[in-house]
Amino acid sequence: MKEKIILRKQYMEKIKPFIGKDLIKIITGQRRIGKSYMLKQLIEEIRQSHPDANILYIDKELEEFSGLRNSEDLHMYVKDHLLEGKDNFLFIDEVQEIESFQRCLRSLLNLKECDIYCTGSNAKMLSGELATLLAGRYMEFSIHGLSYAEFLEFNQIVDSKENLNLYLTLGGMPYQYHLGLDPSIVFEYLKSLYSTILLKDVVSRENIRNVSLLENLVTYLADNTGSLFSAQNISKYLKSQQINIPTQSVINYLKALTNAYFVHKVSRADIQGLKIFEIGEKFYFEDLGLRNSIRPFNYRGDIGKLMENAVYLHLLRNRHTVYVGKSGDKEIDFMAEKNGERVYVQVAYQLGDESIIKREFGNLAAIPDNYPKYVVTMDEIQSRNTFKGIKQINLKEFLAGTI
Repeated sequence: MKEKIILRKQYMEKIKPFIGKDLIKIITGQRRIGKSYMLKQLIEEIRQSHPDANILYIDKELEEFSGLRNSEDLHMYVKDHLLEGKDNFLFIDEVQEIESFQRCLRSLLNLKECDIYCTGSNAKMLSGELATLLAGRYMEFSIHGLSYAEFLEFNQIVDSKENLNLYLTLGGMPYQYHLGLDPSIVFEYLKSLYSTILLKDVVSRENIRNVSLLENLVTYLADNTGSLFSAQNISKYLKSQQINIPTQSVINYLKALTNAYFVHKVSRADIQGLKIFEIGEKFYFEDLGLRNSIRPFNYRGDIGKLMENAVYLHLLRNRHTVYVGKSGDKEIDFMAEKNGERVYVQVAYQLGDESIIKREFGNLAAIPDNYPKYVVTMDEIQSRNTFKGIKQINLKEFLAGTI
């Protein structure tokens, strides 16, 4: 039976203009986030426009390709399968599993022998030697979990408060489409996926020795999603729990988790001068469901954290560069920039009393510019300007937009 492919148009529209261009197209993102599906969608697109194309597809997670260990192996395989007089297209899934793959890809690109597309689950492959060898010769396309709109479309359900809460609970891993919406079933899958990501993409790839410390660190991140902290403070906290870990090890472990696209680090920046502060940052999870699979889900205690994480992911999907804003002694949850424009966002579960209203709107009102400003809440309201042009907006409406 042919596998059903559900289109993710947002990403396809970004990649399609580069089909046939002399650039390596590299699709990056967390394991099981949908990168392989993007390759399959691209193959279908190319087959329609190039019906006689010769398509080479290498999936490093399949046993038949286990012999492709390094650049030389890859080069021999590709050369043996290229066809003269044909448009040759090369697709490699999980290319980071091939040692020094960049050398082969550079050679193929220079000789213009095929159009190249790759996926990868580790950010390190786009640093160091790869950046040097392929500088200016590749385009990166970041893939993320399902947006709220995609979650509704994939599961064929309507926009509602109940389904928004379901999204905040189950997250947006695409394979969840095959499992249905029963949390007990989905969380069994997510727990298994979490173990796979941790062992394959973090522990094994980064040569981490103390897996127990890494798991404790992930639990800490889940408990403190969206909280400002430093590696030194994390180390002190863990020591208070009789877990001794040097500050440098915390830094290394956090870097390993971000390299696997499991969490994202958000730095603080001064609103006036965009100075980046070296101390104090926030971490958000790539998938809400994976975050919830790590800790027992407590709606009352977690809803604010999950809302903030969802807003961050929405800004990321819409290609913003995101910071935690700092203006004097005031903090803005998100300062997001794209194409020279900026937007500010505060997140609050409900504006239940005057002190919360004053804090959320006051911090934004004190910013001395005219860029759009939003307070995102779960209050059942219609969007309206509530104070000096600052718009209060329900989370459902915010996630449905293109801000």
